[in-house]
Amino acid sequence: MTYEATRERLENYFDRTAAGAWEALTSDAPVSRIRRTVRAGRERMRGVLLDMLPMDLRGVRVLDAGCGAGRMAQDLAARGAEVVAVDISPSLLDVAARRTPARLAGRIAYRAGDMLDPALGRFNHVVAMDSLIHYGASDIGAALARLAERTDGTIAFTAAPRTPLLTAMWWAGKAFPRGDRSPAIVPHTPGRVAAELRRAGCGRTLRPGETVNSGFYISRAMELRA
Repeated sequence: MTYEATRERLENYFDRTAAGAWEALTSDAPVSRIRRTVRAGRERMRGVLLDMLPMDLRGVRVLDAGCGAGRMAQDLAARGAEVVAVDISPSLLDVAARRTPARLAGRIAYRAGDMLDPALGRFNHVVAMDSLIHYGASDIGAALARLAERTDGTIAFTAAPRTPLLTAMWWAGKAFPRGDRSPAIVPHTPGRVAAELRRAGCGRTLRPGETVNSGFYISRAMELRA
C-alpha cells in the first residue's frame, strides 16, 4: 500500500469505525482486561518517549504527530512547550480538545490533517507515538526524512518490533472485536528502518530505545537525533 492509501484506511478506522472504542481506551473508563493491557502499555510508552525530550520545554515548538485523544500533547504543554497536535481523525481531536485543561489550552493547537503537511511549519522536536506503525518501512523512512527537514532537534517515534507475537497476531488489532479491529500493523527491525532512512537521504543517527510489552501492546521506541 502507498502512504496515501494507508492514511486513508487509518482515517476511516479512527474517525468512523472505532472512534468510540479509542475514546474509551484513552480515558479512565472501565475497559476489558485485554484493553487494560493496551492502555497500560500506551501509558508506559508515552513516558518513554517523553524521556527522550528535555524536561523544560519552555519556548520550544513541538509537533505531536498523530496526537489522537491528546494525552501526549497535554504532557508536552505541561512542560511548557508550544504544541501543534495533528491527527487525521477530527472525532479524536474533538475528544482531545474537550479533555484539555484550561491552563494548557493556550499552548496546544489541534489540527486535523496529515502529520507530514509542510504548512504545519518548523519544529524543535517531534513526537510520533504509534502513528507510523501501520506503514511499510519505505514509507516510514520517507516520512521521517520529511519530518527531519523541518525539525531542529529530536524526533521520538515508535515502530512495531519484528517479534513472533506481532507476526502472528498483528499486534493489538486482535484485541478488539472484528467490527472495530484496527488496520494491520507492520513489524520492522531497527536495521530496516535505518536502511530506509539512508535511502530517503536522511543523514541522522537512529537510536533504538525501549520495547514496551504489555499484554496485547507491543511497540518499540526509537529516536532520530540531529
